[in-house]
Amino acid sequence: MIRVVAILTAKPGNREDFIALFKANIPAVLQEKGCIEYMPVVDVEGSPAKMGPDTVVIIETWEDMGALEAHRLAPHMVAFGKATKDMLASRAIHVLSPA
Repeated sequence: MIRVVAILTAKPGNREDFIALFKANIPAVLQEKGCIEYMPVVDVEGSPAKMGPDTVVIIETWEDMGALEAHRLAPHMVAFGKATKDMLASRAIHVLSPA
């Protein structure tokens, strides 16, 4: 099992539009072979530790690296990347395995 934690920081004023496009893409991703979990998360209101008002964290779980690589190359993901590339200021993607 592979876990992905992607920390994406939108350019100011773009986070909600990014999340809307992301959520529209979720059904296609969940249909991919090997996808177990795929969701965006943001700071809990009132939390003392904050990622920030422009940050979205993507939590993903995949059966294996092959499924993750196929996800990266899927046509809907290529289209999503093109649609959102100008919305993001930075991104850090962490691919992890259980310890």
